[in-house]
Amino acid sequence: MDVRLPITTAGICFALLMSGCSPGDEKHATSLEEKTAKFEQSLDTITDPKLKDAVSELGGSLLLLQRAKQKLDSNPAKTEYGEDALGVLKHYPTPQALVDTFINGLFVLHKDSSSDYLTDLQPVFPFNLNIPGGFLFPHGVEWQSVTLSNKRVIGYQPEWSETDPGIQLSPSSSNVTNPDDLTVTYPFIDGLNVDKKSLPQPVSLQGKLEVIAPRRLYSFDLTQKDVGQTRTNDNLSVKLLKLEKNSAEVEFSNSQPLAPEVAEAQLNPMIVQARDASGQYLVRAGSINESPEQVAFYEKQLTNLQQQKAWSDALDKQLTAEQQAFEEKHPKRYNKVYFNGPIETLEVSVLDFSSVTVSRKALDLPIRAFKQHTTEKAIQPLDLPVTVYDDQTVSWLKGASLTEEQLKAGVRIHQSVEEPSAARIEFSHRRTFNDELLGDDFNPGESPVTFFTEKHNGKLDEPIELPPEAYQVDPLRATITYDLNLFPETPAIAVGSMPLFLATVAKQAYDEKSLPKGLEIKNNTLLVDLKLFPANEYRYFVKDDSGNYLKEILSVSHDASAEGPALVGVHYFYGRPTHVETYQRTDLATVQYGFEVKLDKAQTSDAAP
Repeated sequence: MDVRLPITTAGICFALLMSGCSPGDEKHATSLEEKTAKFEQSLDTITDPKLKDAVSELGGSLLLLQRAKQKLDSNPAKTEYGEDALGVLKHYPTPQALVDTFINGLFVLHKDSSSDYLTDLQPVFPFNLNIPGGFLFPHGVEWQSVTLSNKRVIGYQPEWSETDPGIQLSPSSSNVTNPDDLTVTYPFIDGLNVDKKSLPQPVSLQGKLEVIAPRRLYSFDLTQKDVGQTRTNDNLSVKLLKLEKNSAEVEFSNSQPLAPEVAEAQLNPMIVQARDASGQYLVRAGSINESPEQVAFYEKQLTNLQQQKAWSDALDKQLTAEQQAFEEKHPKRYNKVYFNGPIETLEVSVLDFSSVTVSRKALDLPIRAFKQHTTEKAIQPLDLPVTVYDDQTVSWLKGASLTEEQLKAGVRIHQSVEEPSAARIEFSHRRTFNDELLGDDFNPGESPVTFFTEKHNGKLDEPIELPPEAYQVDPLRATITYDLNLFPETPAIAVGSMPLFLATVAKQAYDEKSLPKGLEIKNNTLLVDLKLFPANEYRYFVKDDSGNYLKEILSVSHDASAEGPALVGVHYFYGRPTHVETYQRTDLATVQYGFEVKLDKAQTSDAAP
């Protein structure tokens, strides 16, 4: 029996554990570390392997949950804006229309590999599956085979086999962030040089796809006055248990049972979002999906397990029955969600899976190859029968008008003193559209830095005289590296100036009938004369008649025929562009960021010399 907490919670906890604790968490962390140590010691006393595994999994999950709650409760008060998690659904008239777009927008790219014995295949979905929460609806892709240019069909296998002498199709080991990526592996023959072009190439990928659309989606808008109240729409009910400055506790229930098709699926039917007084969506900091009653139940189960001497079928049945009884008694789904910013309005959206529509499709997808730079004269089509919008473009383009003050305000300073001979100060900022247009014509100017000792009151003392080799400033990477072994005194503060770079960006907007020379819309592509619109100075965004930005699929550069331009940029989109916006870097300024950094102290050994 699996007595762990839901795996989604464990994943959140692991992510938070890796992010470490702030100084304010130190006391709690110490207490938790002591609790963890005692739990690990108790595991050593359990001799039955199955019982030990059950106690380890359940107890470990509870400890991770406690760490996650501590981390989220101490989340610093900062405001960070994000996107509407349901924005993609709002572009389509029904959930089924979104499903159809998901299915019909899938295609497969042939990717070059550095090895002569490997060919990588990348299934490209029209929607980003790696966003927090992933695609809204339950879905699954099962790859079955690949057809080669010599008509041979290679079956899919879940792992590459070292002993299989033939051609293999298996998951890619080079891209752990995209589990759908595949690799065609050819047999390696020691001492024999193989011309990759002579090998049979993959031409189509076979498989099957399933997507489940809920009956409907309904959203409840809640404020402080709704705390303690239950809001109902037909079979859906939402109760706001608590609304604090940056967190909310919500319960959801569906009076109708889940449709049989999703009865065993891991569903996320409730999406909780928040806006502040400005009306903008706040970024989620994390969530806890176990109610206090659930946690108490799991703790009781853990105590029971720790009192056992051995695992048995009777114990397994008892735990299963207890869990089923608890779930029947507590059918409501609980969620405590934390946000980066003060909550004004809560938006709780519920996907109703009491009835569903299941869409299945057998896949036989041609494998397409697009080189980043090609000398092919013909422009290869990539016209998919779907329209997909990119809601993040609006926020991204705010970087086109970035000011000097905004640039400076976004700087974050990190230090590393683990290696005294290569201590570092790093200046970074969140990447914006402005960074994309900086180009490579930088003039950083002077980047002075002076190291000081410190008086007892924390103020600057005397500057430290240093040989030139004691430190190095890299203005283009915004780093200062210094060797503490060459310092006659321990530095306490670094004062200086680091250059930042700010582009001046000019925007032009055109409709399809007024495009200037060098820009042309053809079906779902934008063709760009790269002599008139140099790639390092320009970026392009397109809209259709709805006024929304279209999502770009990919872009390549083409050497064209003798009759046309020497070089053409080809941008492919999901949909039909009717309006084009160009963004040109017209100037590049250097902005000096003055700093005074209190230096972290390097760890020193207490051992005698």
